[in-house]
Amino acid sequence: MTEARPLYKDLIKPVEERVEDLLKRMTLEEKVGQMCQYSVHPGAVKEFTHLLEKGLVGSFLNLLGAENVNEVQRIAVEKSRLGIPLLMGFDVIHGYKTIFPIPLAMASSWDPEVVKKACEVAAREASADGVKWTFAPMLDIARDPRWGRIAEGFGEDPYLASVMAWAAVKGFQGEELSPNPDKIAACAKHYVAYGGAEGGRDYNTVDISERTLREIYMQPFKSAVAAGVATVMSAFNDLCGIPASANEFTIRKVLKGEWGFQGFVVSDWNSVGELIVHGIARDGAEAARLGVTSGVDMDMVGDVYRRYLVELVRKGVVPEKLVDDAVRRILTVKFKLGLFENPYADPEKAKKVIKCREHLDAALEVARKCIVLVKNEGVLPFKKSLKRVAVIGPLADDKESMLGCWRGFGDPADSVTVLEGVRKKLGSEAKVLYAKGCDVKSQDRSGFEEAVRVAADADAVILVVGESWDMSGEAASRAYLDLPGVQEELVKTVYEAAAGRKIPVVMVVMSGRPLTIKRPAEYVPAILVAWHLGVRAGDAVADVVFGDFNPGGKLPVTWPKTVGQVPIYYNHKMTGRPPSSERFTSKYIDEDWRPLFPFGHGLSYTSFEYSDLNVKPEVVEPGSVVQISFTLTNTGGVEGDEVAQLYVRDVSASVTRPVKELKGFKRVTLKPGEKKRIVFNLPTELLAFYDREMNYFVEAGDYEVMIGSSSEDIRLKGRFTITRSEKVTDLRKVWFTETQVY
Repeated sequence: MTEARPLYKDLIKPVEERVEDLLKRMTLEEKVGQMCQYSVHPGAVKEFTHLLEKGLVGSFLNLLGAENVNEVQRIAVEKSRLGIPLLMGFDVIHGYKTIFPIPLAMASSWDPEVVKKACEVAAREASADGVKWTFAPMLDIARDPRWGRIAEGFGEDPYLASVMAWAAVKGFQGEELSPNPDKIAACAKHYVAYGGAEGGRDYNTVDISERTLREIYMQPFKSAVAAGVATVMSAFNDLCGIPASANEFTIRKVLKGEWGFQGFVVSDWNSVGELIVHGIARDGAEAARLGVTSGVDMDMVGDVYRRYLVELVRKGVVPEKLVDDAVRRILTVKFKLGLFENPYADPEKAKKVIKCREHLDAALEVARKCIVLVKNEGVLPFKKSLKRVAVIGPLADDKESMLGCWRGFGDPADSVTVLEGVRKKLGSEAKVLYAKGCDVKSQDRSGFEEAVRVAADADAVILVVGESWDMSGEAASRAYLDLPGVQEELVKTVYEAAAGRKIPVVMVVMSGRPLTIKRPAEYVPAILVAWHLGVRAGDAVADVVFGDFNPGGKLPVTWPKTVGQVPIYYNHKMTGRPPSSERFTSKYIDEDWRPLFPFGHGLSYTSFEYSDLNVKPEVVEPGSVVQISFTLTNTGGVEGDEVAQLYVRDVSASVTRPVKELKGFKRVTLKPGEKKRIVFNLPTELLAFYDREMNYFVEAGDYEVMIGSSSEDIRLKGRFTITRSEKVTDLRKVWFTETQVY
């Protein structure tokens, strides 16, 4: 008589029953094993074989390639007692092998479909290669561009980041987590307030009010949870004295309690073990206790759970029910992904899918929409009839820097540089001249002479400057935000040589953060912010420079004039003495208080007119929807995209409120002369905030409506009134719905 197949492999039974059946069969050691993740490369697999055979590994990260993934899965599934498959993870941040623009650039599209498309392609490639879990999207609000990881997020605004969070989760996972072979589990990181690090120094302490925590830094995570994100990553930083990976308030009370998060929480790299360094754990055992009791379900790399958790449970220090809850969450994700039915990757599919033409075309489509034209004095677009074009600068032909930081499994050899893109664009009809000028970080000016010669011999100049790929991202904080090295001198030298001959110049800035380019912006007539655009960067820049694509991107983060203005962000408080020309007001004595380029700024090769604002009803009850409509008209001569932005201000509240808050946006394509009626449906729940007693309220009062092309370029204004205050008691209520996103 053969033994009945275990219930956890029965496809007919609900996932919950299969999880519970498997949980009952597991030893304490096997349970704790599911809570352990290790980083491994192909040459080190043998070191983990004994743990795999005993069922003591829940997840691997950084093991890439279908064959390598299948090797370890075979051990876990076929040689361990219970055959529980591994969850294979990797930092698929903005592409797996087909690399898209960095997330900050994708936020510049102000188009959630752009983010969703990029994440869909990344998921398809990663899944085909055996990676079923990405540590993305990064949802840290960043108001300080010195912080290198600003490159990985969606900017400074909680609403914009929330929209992109929703789109990213849906792109990676689909409508819901399922055995879809083209989807992977997403991970909202870094929970929480990591982007508020003091001094912009990575890993540094964060000390902010609970109101700011909840209203600014938590909102994108709340959106990701509402979208069904499978996992959340606890951050490195301490928050008001309690490290994020030992913070029961943020994880158990808010994330798993108030928001009802059903997935599992993974620590950041050794962030549980680092509780010792933070100074709140005496040793590894105490770190393990703090991690699991606060709600961290999986220990990434630290190995403190494997070494100490079993004993802590047996001694009664840690209740086994906490372990059961963590393992239940982990197993649920594995079941929903279909890993028990199909743990193996298909190497043949991987060969067909990865870097296919469809994916490369998508990378170009996305990259073009991420470029922001921040200045144009009638210079752009260049005519394709130009006979001699100079492409100058240290990033003009840097294939590696096109990809940016956290470039997944990308190969720089696949990148199209700006030089290559321009040459392809102009073909044999034009002569494309090139001079590097200088290195990104070097003080060597010996290449200036050649750059001047090349510029003087051209009909137009494209200057490509900024940061190399390794100057932003993790552990890449900067104290100065100028163009590094002698690039600013190169820009000035080349510009003066070209201007003397009336040769038009455009400066293309490639970076992972806003840079302080105040001086070049004073004289260079055209500036494109291109960020790091990925594998098709050069093609995208060439399309925009020569007018085959009309730029429509907008800045998702404020660009300061000088690092002394940092932190700088649009949704600041009014203060009792707002900045003005008067002496005793909130400003600097040696610099303007206003930014170089404001949040939401971006130009086009055409022009747009806003008219006929209508706000109705003008008086509303809590729980209602305010409909805000207006007419948008393309008044220029070419087709173009405009991002219409809705801002709201609470005129008088019980606590101080920002001068304006983004509450809606739409990217619209209009042909010359075309007009369209734009409608924003604004639920009053989107206006809720925390009062003096930290109750979540929609408050009675007057609200100013502002419609514009940027946070400072406001074209239309209106008002409405909420008649009475109403407490929002159900914090699990989804304030952020797909209807509002799309």
